[in-house]
Amino acid sequence: MRLDIVSLVLAVFAVCVAPSAHSFEIEHRQNFASNAAQPVTLRILSTADIDLFAPLILSFQAENPKVAVAYHAVSSTELMRALQDEQAPYDIAVSSAMDLQTKLANDGLALPHRSTETDLLPEWGKWRDHVFAFTQEPAAIVLSAKAFANLPVPQTRQDLISVLRDYPDLFRGRVGTYDVRSSGLGYLFATQDARTSETFWRLAEVMGHLDIQLYCCSGAMIDDVSSGKIAVAYNVLGSYAMARRDAKANIHIVTPQDFTTVMLRTVLIPTTAQRPALAGQFIDHLIRAAWLDESRDDYPFPDINRDPLASNTSLRPIRMGPGLLVYLDKLKKRRFLKEWENAILQP
Repeated sequence: MRLDIVSLVLAVFAVCVAPSAHSFEIEHRQNFASNAAQPVTLRILSTADIDLFAPLILSFQAENPKVAVAYHAVSSTELMRALQDEQAPYDIAVSSAMDLQTKLANDGLALPHRSTETDLLPEWGKWRDHVFAFTQEPAAIVLSAKAFANLPVPQTRQDLISVLRDYPDLFRGRVGTYDVRSSGLGYLFATQDARTSETFWRLAEVMGHLDIQLYCCSGAMIDDVSSGKIAVAYNVLGSYAMARRDAKANIHIVTPQDFTTVMLRTVLIPTTAQRPALAGQFIDHLIRAAWLDESRDDYPFPDINRDPLASNTSLRPIRMGPGLLVYLDKLKKRRFLKEWENAILQP
């Protein structure tokens, strides 16, 4: 199904809404209208950038013309606050923070869903009929093409450590990464890196000595690398960087050869859902787009590899399941953040 820019502009418009009583922060709101006389509305709370995710919503509406969609974009931390602390009434929760989604399900805050589509998923692509993966997205290093015009492009973390140490004046104040204290995805990537290799902590200390810039999200880091404000962005979502046609001439995207952490973007139905059956239909739509139909024009993410380790031994897919809850333990999280602050926040 082809969805061109014109259809996107016609179907998507911003909604002006009066301030609500909730305390979680919504970064962006979009309404996808229906021409039906009495449409039903599917409410989606998501960490995915609307520009990237919109084609999947539009193709769902093409199959379900009586459905309007209210899309609220939030950070992964705010998504948890909305569903865990405030029990906000959303039908769908989409997040890049697999650990937080697992926690919602483990804490009894997600409804089960089973269908022909979910039965087709491999065991590593779902958890307890509650959490379902529909992307595989690498954590990448994004570099300024201008800054590295006369330098070797690092292919491993050790390469990056070497170039940062060799040219501190060039990179001082021009290295960025997630602020893991507030970014759920950033925290997930950092803890997975630390689990995999001690190189992560050496790199963190080197970046900390260079007056590192901390960010909320991948999009902001990609913008600043593209503009030249920073030269290196570490642990950026590779899918976002690859989708930025406007920035491609200005950046290098590196999936590290020592190991590349691969995140599964997941979807679940919160227990507060007002239209759980419709939410299940939307999950099935995402699964079909991701897993069953190759080369769909409405699927904006990298193709899913059912056996990623078979073709690339450097890939480190994050495993879904209770193991993701280890670093969400309050004591362990406090210790990890303290160690991270000691490495990154250096005078």
